[in-house]
Amino acid sequence: MKEQSEKKTWQPVKFGEALAILLIMLLVMGTGVIKFGLSPTTPVLLVIALVILWSKVRGADWDTIHDGIIDGIKTGIIPIFIFLLIGALISVWIAAGIIPSMMVFGFHLISAQWFVPSVFLVCAIIGTSIGSAFTIISTIGIALFGMGTTMGFNPALVAGAIISGAIFGDKTSPLSDSTNLASAIAESELFAHIKNLMWSTIPAFVVSLALYFFLGTGTSDANALNKINSTVATLNGHFTITWWAALPIVIMFVCAWRKIPAIATLLLNVGLGIVMIFIEKPSTALSSVATMIESGFVSKTGNASVDALLTRGGISAMMSTVSLIILTLTLGGLLMKFNIIQTAMVPLAKRLHSNGSVVTAAILAGIGVNVFVGEQYLSVILPGKAFKQTFNDRGLDNLALSRVLEDGGTVINYLVPWGVAAVFAANTLGVSTLSYLPFCFFSLLSPIFSILSGFTGVGLKRLPAADDQNATAATMAADGR
Repeated sequence: MKEQSEKKTWQPVKFGEALAILLIMLLVMGTGVIKFGLSPTTPVLLVIALVILWSKVRGADWDTIHDGIIDGIKTGIIPIFIFLLIGALISVWIAAGIIPSMMVFGFHLISAQWFVPSVFLVCAIIGTSIGSAFTIISTIGIALFGMGTTMGFNPALVAGAIISGAIFGDKTSPLSDSTNLASAIAESELFAHIKNLMWSTIPAFVVSLALYFFLGTGTSDANALNKINSTVATLNGHFTITWWAALPIVIMFVCAWRKIPAIATLLLNVGLGIVMIFIEKPSTALSSVATMIESGFVSKTGNASVDALLTRGGISAMMSTVSLIILTLTLGGLLMKFNIIQTAMVPLAKRLHSNGSVVTAAILAGIGVNVFVGEQYLSVILPGKAFKQTFNDRGLDNLALSRVLEDGGTVINYLVPWGVAAVFAANTLGVSTLSYLPFCFFSLLSPIFSILSGFTGVGLKRLPAADDQNATAATMAADGR
């Protein structure tokens, strides 16, 4: 009886109240992470506590709160398992000589003069084939990052090029979870969605590439060459450097081509890496491999820069990211359960009276969800549900909405210090989000070109009926009717 009386006291959240809650959340998380330099975990946990306290004061019962938490977390079970497998994959690929081999061959194949734009292109091309930005960053990205720092490039610039290329691949690949999600939420056909993405994606790609050419050219001075030679010698002396190291990468391409799920692909590559370890070093103890998978690979080459770069991976290394995923999904589940974000967005959507303002508002909503919640999937789901009817009322096709969801949601999570993707990228490459953010050009430019498309109408897909109405109106105007 007590629970029933509590439920009866709950009143719908009003716009002003929802907006105040979101602003307080932003203040708490922003102050904690940016001003005091805290890990995002604690500020997000504090915000969750404040939301729960607010809901109890308003009369919510614990069953409703628990349901919100469960509904939020259950959507992240598969991504959490994938993160754990990526942790195991990193350590195994280093121990098997796969990542060291990529570095050695990369030093011979990639010119220092055009290194940074080459990094962006390589990550973009391979990312499109694989469809996973996280996989690119945690495998090829680590190797390229090691090469860049060895050559003397700004680590933040190299990280920005790696992440930008990985995001481009993730955004344009039909194998990408986020691309499929945006298409599904907007109810648009997948390949038509990818084709329509090009109106904002290609300009962002071209400008990003030009900026990387401008900022990322280098010279092969004596100090850089000596450091490269020292690194190559260290890698050759402590790891098995062989062209067979490309086999797991080939397997990954094959799995992507055959549309094998990420979990199966990662398990296969972890297993293949373990087999390569035992082939290269038959005396390796099984217990040491198990420890490496759990706690990460520890490099002991004696070269400080190489050891710092290659001491990483392991399931335990992913636990900070996993804990943040659980917390952000918990926060998102509570905000959805109590209709806080929906209440803040829907009135805004109803007050928009031009295509440009609708597109801009939807992109800002996606950015807002990323900032307030820090979860990539919710930044697509919530604005998609809130703005779908508004887009249709404006005569805009579902393809227009699905592109906006990518440009304002998917790509922005890597720029938010407490965002799941940003924390993963920062931890994997060892560069803070605020350091690489100014150089993550593709993420910064995509929403800008999407907004320009909204105001100019260039590439803005409209419903066939809306185009017919416009044509009729133009004909009547020409005839003077």
